[in-house]
Amino acid sequence: MSQPKAQFRRDGFTFKEFFVAHDRCAMKVGTDGVMLGAWSPVSNARHMLDIGTGSGLLALMLAQRTPPTVMIDAVELDEQAAAQAQENVQASPWSGRITVHTADIRQWSNENTVRYDLIVSNPPYFEEGVKCATPERDRARYTTTLDHLALLEIAATLITEEGYFCVVLPVDAGDAFTGKAQSIGWHLRLRTDVAETEGRLPHRVLLAFSPRPGEFFADRLVIRGPDQRYSESYTALTQAFYMFM
Repeated sequence: MSQPKAQFRRDGFTFKEFFVAHDRCAMKVGTDGVMLGAWSPVSNARHMLDIGTGSGLLALMLAQRTPPTVMIDAVELDEQAAAQAQENVQASPWSGRITVHTADIRQWSNENTVRYDLIVSNPPYFEEGVKCATPERDRARYTTTLDHLALLEIAATLITEEGYFCVVLPVDAGDAFTGKAQSIGWHLRLRTDVAETEGRLPHRVLLAFSPRPGEFFADRLVIRGPDQRYSESYTALTQAFYMFM
């Protein structure tokens, strides 16, 4: 399937309703973030939080999916990425609904009094390993500055009683994340295992946790069909965003 050249601009990614510049961000726009932004449950949410917003992708996707009354906070530690997220927000149709905070989520959460109906994060998932080219890339890839247990504990202090905390992770990291979440009182409510094609094992997992117990729903998402075109299910999930769908 041919795709518009705008999708492959070196400095960013063009969606149907907004553009995300990411040339000053350690982590670029990718399938993981797009899936999480399209998948996370937004019904009845009034306040949303994006932890580690990077370019602002998730905050912008959530804004597109929700009514004008929904307010979104986006927190980013890296100053360059936060500045770029702010520029992306200002250039979008939802500049009045998204607030970008340049801050360490650990300190920011202690000072914040808002509670959120939906919290999303596309978190680092590698243990510390080979050093990257920049400290910013290290922070984006490795769990050294904010490990998963700390992230879960912070989200627990910020979530409403009926809220959801959603992440995307590799399957093994997602299983470990689930174990840590359940050990401190979170309840897994939604799980979608993601495979590149039908014949492959899942390589990513989308997870939604809640402070309250309730029905658990699990399914599987295949990104591409036998012809290497996007599958019907992946198209249904993301077609509101991708220009070529």
